[in-house]
Amino acid sequence: MSQLKFTHAFNAEHGNSVALSPLLRRVTCNNPGAFTFHGTNSFIVGHGKVAIIDPGPDDDVHLAALLNALGSETVSHILVTHSHMDHSPLAEKLKLATGAKTYGAVLNHAGHRGLRLDAGIDREFLPDVVVADGSIIEGEGWVLECVATPGHLGNHMAYCLVAEKALMVGDHVMAWSTTVVAPPDGHMGDYMSSLRKLLKRGDEIYYPAHGPERRKPQGFVRGLLAHRRMREEAIYERVRSGDRRVADIVARVYADVDPRLIGAAALSTLAHLEHLMDSGRILQDGPDYIVA
Repeated sequence: MSQLKFTHAFNAEHGNSVALSPLLRRVTCNNPGAFTFHGTNSFIVGHGKVAIIDPGPDDDVHLAALLNALGSETVSHILVTHSHMDHSPLAEKLKLATGAKTYGAVLNHAGHRGLRLDAGIDREFLPDVVVADGSIIEGEGWVLECVATPGHLGNHMAYCLVAEKALMVGDHVMAWSTTVVAPPDGHMGDYMSSLRKLLKRGDEIYYPAHGPERRKPQGFVRGLLAHRRMREEAIYERVRSGDRRVADIVARVYADVDPRLIGAAALSTLAHLEHLMDSGRILQDGPDYIVA
């Protein structure tokens, strides 16, 4: 979501395999949009017997591009950062084409039937192997560490390529825009906690699922946390000033937002309001929000 824009050159090269490091390649799906930037990045880890991270949406052209990028290589693992429709649906077809098992965390779908963004939930995704924070996945010539980063979605999992201190960070951190955190599937408190968790790590580069990589990412993460705190304080001040409804707050706080993103802005505002309620700073009175 374009709450905060960043300037980075990025050549998506849809359908082509782009070498990023000795152990990592990227193939970008041609599914650009307001929430996906130039498209979903699928990552190929290793050589010979490889892992694929985030197969992407159910797109046969992208499936063909991934298989073409592999050539005679085989796939031993299919990893999913989270079960949004632009990340996990192609996993099943890729599994059928390669015989590889799928890996990821499980999302609790209970109560998740509210307002959806364009990238809705893939309710069919159920990994063959359920991973948790700290799980280690090993392949031929590579090791991946699972790093739980809930917030954007409850089952969001990042994967660290240990040899390169490179974190495939999914949608948790993006170098071109702030991340959508939208209830009921997203949780602002979890998201901010996950950002603080990343600050304690020694990763040297992030590879997001949309857009370009980010080197020396800790300063960037601190900036994202500061931006979220600033946004939350602005929302709190609107409530304190008498704006009681989400629509009224959005009209003031997100006055310059792209009209295509008003719905996402409303959901982000709701996520901040929920976080403010969790911290005891505001209360909800029917559809109204008031200072505690």
